[in-house]
Amino acid sequence: MGGMTRRSGDADTAAQTIGRIALGAFMVFAGVGHVTFAREEFRAQVPTFVPLPPDVTVVASGVAEIALGVAMVVLKNRRAVGGLLLAAFFMAVFPGNIAQWVHHRDAFGLTSDRARFVRLFFQPVLIAWALWSTGAWRLPRRRRERNRRAQA
Repeated sequence: MGGMTRRSGDADTAAQTIGRIALGAFMVFAGVGHVTFAREEFRAQVPTFVPLPPDVTVVASGVAEIALGVAMVVLKNRRAVGGLLLAAFFMAVFPGNIAQWVHHRDAFGLTSDRARFVRLFFQPVLIAWALWSTGAWRLPRRRRERNRRAQA
């Protein structure tokens, strides 16, 4: 592409780069919210089965979000790994979204069961966004190709 050398895991398109940076910025913003201005609302999403106090869980997840958001923006050679980690994080916090819906907890303007239920469908979008914008979705194909070349 335009004489530029691409490293493994680099985004291939301007859309992916913009998407990755936007997602990274969103994660940093959300993480800062966890530890400051939206801390109370994030507590509403902590499921009762989590063995840590809700505030500790919220702060820890906020710190993780800040780190993952920064990684999305600054990683060069390991973007795909960052995308996989972020996708895994989105899966790990999904029970919190379910708990908010099941226990009828209002937060972030989600004041009805219908709104909380609809929110659940955005988690797969975030997972796909993390995988697509970092090129992580291509990792299985790359691994198969590398294995084929090694066997040849």
